[in-house]
Amino acid sequence: MFSKINSVLLLVLFTLFAIQVNAQELHGTIIDKIEGTPLTGVSIKLAGTNKGVVSNEKGVFVIQNVHYGNIHLIISHTGFELMDTSFEFTEKNSSPILISLIAAKEELEEVIIVSSSRTNSRIEDMPTKVEVLGAEEVKEENGIKPGNIASLLGDIAGIQIQQTNAATGNADMRIQGLQGKYTQILRDGMPLFGGYAGSFSILQIPPLDLQQIELVKGASSTLYGGGAIAGMLNLISKKPKLGKPEKSLTLNYSSLKETNFNTFFSGRNEKTGYSIYAGTTQQKEVDVDKDGFSDVPAVKSVFIHPRFFIYGKNNSNITLGYTLNYEDRNGGDMTVLNGTPSATHQFFNQNKTLRNTVDGVWEKKLANGGTLTTKANYSMMNRAIITNVFGMSGKQASWYSEMAYAKKYTAHNLVLGINFNGENFTKQLPDSSLLPNDAFTTLGAFVQDDWKLNDLLTLQSGIRLDHNNTYGNFLLPRMSLMYKVNSQVTMRMGGGAGYKTPSLFNSEMDERDYHYLQGFLPGIQSEKSVGYNYDINYKTRLNSWELTLNQTVFYNEVNHPIIYNSNRYYLPLYPGYIPTSPIYQYTNESNAISSKGMESYIQAMKAPYEIYFGYVYTDARRNYNATSPHLPLIAKHKFATVIAYELSENFKIGIESSFTGKQYLDNGSSTDPYLFMAAMMRYNIGKASFVLNCENLFDQRQNKNGSLVIPPYTNPSFPEIWAPLDGRVVNLSMHLKW
Repeated sequence: MFSKINSVLLLVLFTLFAIQVNAQELHGTIIDKIEGTPLTGVSIKLAGTNKGVVSNEKGVFVIQNVHYGNIHLIISHTGFELMDTSFEFTEKNSSPILISLIAAKEELEEVIIVSSSRTNSRIEDMPTKVEVLGAEEVKEENGIKPGNIASLLGDIAGIQIQQTNAATGNADMRIQGLQGKYTQILRDGMPLFGGYAGSFSILQIPPLDLQQIELVKGASSTLYGGGAIAGMLNLISKKPKLGKPEKSLTLNYSSLKETNFNTFFSGRNEKTGYSIYAGTTQQKEVDVDKDGFSDVPAVKSVFIHPRFFIYGKNNSNITLGYTLNYEDRNGGDMTVLNGTPSATHQFFNQNKTLRNTVDGVWEKKLANGGTLTTKANYSMMNRAIITNVFGMSGKQASWYSEMAYAKKYTAHNLVLGINFNGENFTKQLPDSSLLPNDAFTTLGAFVQDDWKLNDLLTLQSGIRLDHNNTYGNFLLPRMSLMYKVNSQVTMRMGGGAGYKTPSLFNSEMDERDYHYLQGFLPGIQSEKSVGYNYDINYKTRLNSWELTLNQTVFYNEVNHPIIYNSNRYYLPLYPGYIPTSPIYQYTNESNAISSKGMESYIQAMKAPYEIYFGYVYTDARRNYNATSPHLPLIAKHKFATVIAYELSENFKIGIESSFTGKQYLDNGSSTDPYLFMAAMMRYNIGKASFVLNCENLFDQRQNKNGSLVIPPYTNPSFPEIWAPLDGRVVNLSMHLKW
């Protein structure tokens, strides 16, 4: 009996010893093939397992417990070509290996690098969930909606594009049920618009000028400061590619009388490079429901964005850019818009904006493997609001500057920095508004670290301290944890704090009411928030299908929310002053705004098919309003589907649909649900690509059952907009690239 037990024990010990002998260290060094210098922060992954490491300051890496046999490594590093290599790992072939990476001559589309993290990490290595619309999605949108990116953003689960003004067509981007003012919009990591821009921002960015769009939902203020309560949107501009000059042209015309003409040129050699985008949009006013008032405003816009690049021999790069954006929007009574106003035809609402922006970025790779980045921009925007009863104009100067240092260690990915930004709004005469001038500056410092605890766990922690010269200090901690359950399942959870300083301009306010807006109630304070997110992602291959399932839950809470109210207990303009109209002022509410919900989607891809199905549940509430607690114009249920089929290399068709459930209005009543469908065909002929697209196939319109104009018609009011006004739209575009 004892001899049998001893035999079993000996067998177990022998097996364990054999396994241990077979499991060895795989180690080596990563260098730049041209320079011969070691590369820090290179990602080395053992395919088919959860094992992966990052090279240290000397370019050295070590992977523990690697079994002899065929080894498959995937090696990636920002600015270098992806290496996918296999070799036999044996006892005779177990000495340190030397791997040379080649500098990339073009951006790698198969490896999506997220610049919004400031660490230029791969999307799959991020502890914070980042959604990326890559070059292919942006290119496709350029054929469907070349004028702006509003429609493209509306296709993302958890984002709702909400029109806020019938006359000017203003649109608000709402993330996770919160209004657009709670989202920070960046261009190449720098704030793009100030408060005076209102809700025009996403209507003024053309897709042809972009490489990709990066989106972080939920609290994102640690790296980018106040305003990123609901999320952060970073628009990444195209860069020139070495040896691959680009020349492209897009022409588009739609049944709604919109014409687009966009061009992009770029080129680069070893020392310098350039890119230039220039485009124009001409949209004529359209009265879709024939009630005498425009449902689509007249728009004239010009957008020019040149950039110049200098590539230094001492591992430093300089980027200099300039942006010119001019836009004229005008809507209202069609008789007035056609140039024949009368005593009974007077109403119009016109917005003219001119924005000039200069920006610069200097990036230096240091000898210790770290990267030092300095960036700054300055923007001057003139905006005039002209109506038949009121007019105002103003100038807003805004600026942003930053210095940041980032470095990848063996187990840590560190970034720290300081920034200084501000805005200065000044009214211009003549002006009939009660608005005061407004200015602020903010000085901030931040630090964040991605700590790879082991092959499965990565902890991201960060903190920011901001000092605003008007509203004081803000301490913003944030933490995220990523757990790779196995090669197919990844879980992320995190949360953080945020804030939003008061702004004079609100996308939900009728612009005619600025005449009666007296600014802030004395003692007003900033809005402060907390937000939490959890998601689990499953990705696998099933019968040659690439299948992805994702489930996200979220919760956001905004304390001391700022709203505007009609208030007769105001600061008088002078003793004895009695207003003839209500005076509006911004004030804080005592109870919070909250939004909670979940996002679910399934994506299946197998050439030539692409299938997507998504569902979003959102419960957004304004807890300060007991009679109408639901936050207005937020759909509680929303479904979306996309089916695309590539008939050949040159011919692709697609159909997408979305079902928007009932929404609540400001008075507590609810709207009808509606179905929106679109279809697209794309055909390539040589260097040209043609797109025929139809939006809103079933012609769903809020104004289908009658006019949305509430008398008196000389100065009408309008109900809240909860569904499309423009109806079915067909457009034909041509994109030529040579």
